[in-house]
Amino acid sequence: MKPKSIAIFNSNDIYPISADSTMPFEQHRDIFYLSGADQEETILLLFPEAMDAAHREVLFVRETNAHIAVWEGAKLTKEKATEVSGIKTIYWLTDFDKVFFDLMTEAETIYFNTNEHYRQAVETQTREDRFIAKCKKEYPAHSYAKSNPILQEIRGVKEAEEIELMQTACDITEKGFRRLLGFIKPGVWEYEIEAELSHEFLRNRSKGFAYAPIIASGDNANVLHYLENNKQCKDGDMLLMDVAAEYANYSSDLTRTVPVSGKFTQRQRDVYNAVLRVKNEATKLLVPGTIWAEYHKVCGKLMTSELLGLGLLDKADVQNENKDWPAYKKYFMHGTSHHIGLNTHDYGELKTPMKANMVFTVEPGIYIPDEQMGVRLEDDVVIQESGAPLNLMATIPIEVEEIEELMNA
Repeated sequence: MKPKSIAIFNSNDIYPISADSTMPFEQHRDIFYLSGADQEETILLLFPEAMDAAHREVLFVRETNAHIAVWEGAKLTKEKATEVSGIKTIYWLTDFDKVFFDLMTEAETIYFNTNEHYRQAVETQTREDRFIAKCKKEYPAHSYAKSNPILQEIRGVKEAEEIELMQTACDITEKGFRRLLGFIKPGVWEYEIEAELSHEFLRNRSKGFAYAPIIASGDNANVLHYLENNKQCKDGDMLLMDVAAEYANYSSDLTRTVPVSGKFTQRQRDVYNAVLRVKNEATKLLVPGTIWAEYHKVCGKLMTSELLGLGLLDKADVQNENKDWPAYKKYFMHGTSHHIGLNTHDYGELKTPMKANMVFTVEPGIYIPDEQMGVRLEDDVVIQESGAPLNLMATIPIEVEEIEELMNA
């Protein structure tokens, strides 16, 4: 942070649906990452050069009372807030304006926590947005800076404790997937599969899915973000499942594709193994120093080779391809990897060399609408200081023979 600067981090709102209904509360991942406070109406203030040492890190929480405890459950007391966050100076939220005004007389710059994720598409006004507008109106003579570049850097490299939590999320996901292998058969409905996963995730102390589950049989797999999950799985279909558990707010992200009948046809096996080979080779590239954009170019070349082998592309397609939309994109139109952590599509630097302890997905796919088939395979891997990446999903079945054996056990 610049000299004489304050950074502010707001919790998320509880978002309304209609009438008196609301969405379940989900904490803003930045304030959770920095403080551990998982409660609405919370503000974190960081001021490293505050004249009063007690004001160098401050947490503001909603004041609780017996009435709130009866209707909503216990909220953080000042003592509990310190226990959770490690922050000694705790104020009630009602004191924020007074304390903030006093500290702003010492500060020259304020860091705003704007959302600059490369996939963000926010249409609602957030608590952060309202704070920024109010602050600019009340403190027009101060300078403004961005917290996001700092968060991208520090959140992208995971601590050992974070990787341990992500491993737990992956382990819960594995239990769910293994449960499915004995359940999937012709005639089962996609939503029944979703229900089996929900049961297994919840009984293992996950809050549920880390993201909206994709359970796509047959041609549904060619819709990348298929979410209806309401079709019947038929004999001869391939079933693509992009489903994973969260644990302690950390995400896992798994994709597996299996034959509904429990047995791959030769064509399904060929396409599946082509995707698996790309995944395995792409994983080897995730080492310190790799540049994300260059990595994806190499993955594209790997996929091009496999598509040629499958007869989906010919040499003329490749020779005449548009460099801005290579020929392989007809059958593999998304990226191979993204950061994962507190968000499924997590924060992390993308334009600088990869670093040890960054965690990435690896998820190539081949989508063939003409054959009513889509295959995607995905694992979560940790970049190591040296050697091969650590696959957090290494024990989750993926080889054709093991999938068939478990489905027919």
